[in-house]
Amino acid sequence: MVETQVTKLLGIKYPILQGGMAWIANHSLASAVSNAGGLGIVAAGGHETKVVREEIRKTKELTDKPFGVNIMLLSPYAEEIAHMVAEEKVAVVTTGAGNPGKYIPMWKENNIKVIPVVPSSALAVRMERAGADAVICEGCEAGGHIGELTTMALVPQVVDAVKIPVIAAGGIADARGILAAFVLGASGVQMGTRFLVAEECTVHENYKDLIISAKDTDTVVTGRSTGHPVRVIRNKLTRKVLELEKERGKEEEIERLCTGSLKNAAILGDVEFGSVMAGQIAGLVNRRQSAKEILDELVSDFIKLRNSLGGSL
Repeated sequence: MVETQVTKLLGIKYPILQGGMAWIANHSLASAVSNAGGLGIVAAGGHETKVVREEIRKTKELTDKPFGVNIMLLSPYAEEIAHMVAEEKVAVVTTGAGNPGKYIPMWKENNIKVIPVVPSSALAVRMERAGADAVICEGCEAGGHIGELTTMALVPQVVDAVKIPVIAAGGIADARGILAAFVLGASGVQMGTRFLVAEECTVHENYKDLIISAKDTDTVVTGRSTGHPVRVIRNKLTRKVLELEKERGKEEEIERLCTGSLKNAAILGDVEFGSVMAGQIAGLVNRRQSAKEILDELVSDFIKLRNSLGGSL
């Protein structure tokens, strides 16, 4: 067992969280990760409240271990979902794209652990003051919506700024990344890209194939000109968007091209004109495994690596 502040806080075996990937992280993946000793996360994304409730209940049928729900606070259903997860008594809520401060008292009253995703030490401090139990520091190496700071730069600054546990995310897919995160002061990690190829992940096979074949330079960031940067794997969609970003007044056309593009890739398998969100670490992800195999390998390799360094970490 690898025991840290995060495992104690969440009641899990391993300090590894699965990322709340919209249109991807459902009951199948979340329950498999939780059953294997990590913390599975159901992604609310832009789904209606009733859909997320169904996913929560399906997850409960498949595991008796703790799992979480990720709420995107920009979703039009965010407020409804915030109240619904309290009703469902989920173990953990992670949040992105906003400040969850107004919901934290309600969640804490229902014994829900609250872990916001933060891109800066300033927001981490605000979340700690608001009552968050931990924070996820996500560097710009991550797939999907990103901030400006790298994981290497962000994590130690947040560790120094807050007293609550820090979970590192972005650019982590193997035991070396976990060990590096711990050296930086984190007491847990969150991974998204590595779990995309889990057997229990129901993302389209075309999406998985693209992750497995990806090289270290195959991701790109689009949306910087619109203020909504997103890391994705290069394809025909990214080339078109990057061309439009060089011109002024193309925001509406970019929005039209990108609306629904993640769903098109994740569900329909359109990896040419869909948005294939993945982190820079995709080049290390080269084979399909079950969630249990992924977690067992991560922990086994971590222990071997730690012991090779004298076991002092």
